[in-house]
Amino acid sequence: MKLPHNISRVEAFSDAVFAFAATLLVVSVGSENSNSILKVDWLVFLSFGVSFFVLVGLWFVHYNFFRRTNYMDNWIIALNAVLLFVVLYYIFPLKSLINTWIGKQKMSMESFSSLFQLYSLGFCLIFLCLSLMYFRAFKKSKSIKNIELLFFARHFAIYVFVSLISIALAKSKIGLEIVLPGIIYSILGPLCYFHGVWFNKKYQLD
Repeated sequence: MKLPHNISRVEAFSDAVFAFAATLLVVSVGSENSNSILKVDWLVFLSFGVSFFVLVGLWFVHYNFFRRTNYMDNWIIALNAVLLFVVLYYIFPLKSLINTWIGKQKMSMESFSSLFQLYSLGFCLIFLCLSLMYFRAFKKSKSIKNIELLFFARHFAIYVFVSLISIALAKSKIGLEIVLPGIIYSILGPLCYFHGVWFNKKYQLD
């Protein structure tokens, strides 16, 4: 007998994992050496703040998926599990990358290249899971009313494409001195805009 899926259980578990990821950020800040509890290291605070709000942004994107569809099956549960696993991994290269940018952490070009590859790999896997989750929900909905799900499947596929370019740039060390593997993410805005315009015209959503 096939049992119905309980979406609320999946969401509850997901929220718990995001909360644990936030806890890991706090613990990593608390492990910094300090001569006084009253002495504030503003660079550490800035690194924590940026990392935390990136995590909140990922949580919000994940949250919106469950607002846009009620469909749930084993494939989406599996993809969601992979996404949550990567989120826990992702916060460490993210925090190290921010520390490098603000001058808190020094590293060689070789290490910087490896760090950017790890960061972009985590970014790629997170949005690949989201794209596949949206596509799975759209494919199983069998309704043109849920065309929005297809839009977001393609929208997040653009994120995956750009992150793969970043990985290639970081691995080949092209433009590493000017942080080109990071700057390349700025093309997300134009690409997503033109995709939105094209999608609206194709499906006559205007």
